[in-house]
Amino acid sequence: MIVRAAHNIISPLGMTTAENYAAVKEGRSMLKRYEGLWRLPEPFTASLMDREKVEEAFAPLANGAKYTFFEKMIILSASRAIAEAKIDAASDRVLFILSTTKGNVFLLDKNETGFPQERVLLGYAAKQMTDFFHNPNTPIVVSNACISGVCAQIQAMRELESGRFDYVVTVGADVQSAFIVSGFQSFKALSVDPCRPFDANRTGLNLGDAAATIIYTRKDKVTENDWVACRGAIRNDANHISGPSRTGEGSYRALKVALGEVSPDKIAFINTHGTATLYNDEMESFAIERAGLSKVPVNGLKGYYGHTMGAAGIMETILSMQAIDDHNILATRGYETTGVTHPLVLSNQNQPTEKRVFIKLLSGFGGCNAALLFAKGGEA
Repeated sequence: MIVRAAHNIISPLGMTTAENYAAVKEGRSMLKRYEGLWRLPEPFTASLMDREKVEEAFAPLANGAKYTFFEKMIILSASRAIAEAKIDAASDRVLFILSTTKGNVFLLDKNETGFPQERVLLGYAAKQMTDFFHNPNTPIVVSNACISGVCAQIQAMRELESGRFDYVVTVGADVQSAFIVSGFQSFKALSVDPCRPFDANRTGLNLGDAAATIIYTRKDKVTENDWVACRGAIRNDANHISGPSRTGEGSYRALKVALGEVSPDKIAFINTHGTATLYNDEMESFAIERAGLSKVPVNGLKGYYGHTMGAAGIMETILSMQAIDDHNILATRGYETTGVTHPLVLSNQNQPTEKRVFIKLLSGFGGCNAALLFAKGGEA
C-alpha cells in the first residue's frame, strides 16, 4: 500500500504543518487587499508570503548557490519533510516530483536579472531542487493547471507501485507575481474581497503563495495510524479552455473511480476545489450529486489561503489528513448561504467526525479534473 511517510506546509499562515493546521482550525487567514502592488492597475486580494521569514528560515541551508525565491520555497519545504522522514535524499531509490503551474515565471519580467534565461523553464527549477539534495534521478515535473497537486500524488503512487523507488518526495508550490495576477484579472476571475466558496454572494477567487511536501513510500503492512493513498483518477472533459463542463462530467467520472466500492456513509468529507468562482462551484455541486455523494459533508479551504495553484492539491490533502487525525471537518471560511443549484452539506463552523476516509477533489483550466481517496489505517 502507498502510505504517507512525512509532510510539510509553508504558507503565510505558518512554516510547519502544525502551525498551518492550528491557524485554519482557529479560522485565521492572511488574505489581504493589495492596491498598486507590482504596478498593477487593479486591486486584488491575496495571501502572500513574508519573504524575510522565508529568507531567515532558508539561511541555514545556504550552500553558496544562488536560488530564486520559488526555489528556496520548494527546497525549504522538501528539506523539512525529508528530515521528518529520516531518508537519504541523495539515494537513487528516492524520486522527486514537482507540482507547479508557473514556477519561476516572474523571471520573464525584464526587471528581473541575475539568473540565466532557461531558469524560467520548470524542468530547470526542479533540477535546482534535486541538485541541492544531490539526488541522481531526473525529477518529474507535473504542470496540469489547478489539478497539478493531485496529479503529482497519483504519479507518486504509480512510481512506487512500479518498484523502482522506495520513496517519492512530492513537492507543490507556486509564488504569485504580476504575470499571474494580471492573467487571472484578464479572465475577470478575481474577487477584490476575500473569496466565498459555494456562497450565493461569491464573486471570484483569490490567489496565494505556498509550498507543501508529502513523502510517500510503500508498505506491505500498515498500522491504524498510517495514511493510505487508495485510488486516484484524472479525467478530462475538454469543455472549454477556461470553463468547466456545466454538468461536471470530468469531475463526476474522476469521483466515481476514486470512490470505487466505498459506501458514501464511510466518508468523513469531500475536500473540494472550491475556488468561489461562479462556474467551478456550481460544477462541483453537480458532480458530487451525480456521484451519489450529496449527503457527504463538503468543505473548501480557499478562504484561508486563496488559490495556491501547484501547491493546492498537496497542501489541502495534508490539512485534510490533519483534520481527520483531530476528528474534525474544517469549516469553509467565507461560506454563509448556499449559492449552488445542487445543495451540499456545507458549514462555516468546524464539525466533529469519527470517520477515517476522505476524498480530495480538484478541477482546472482545459477541462481537467482529478480525485483521490485516502483512508487512515488501511485500504478503503
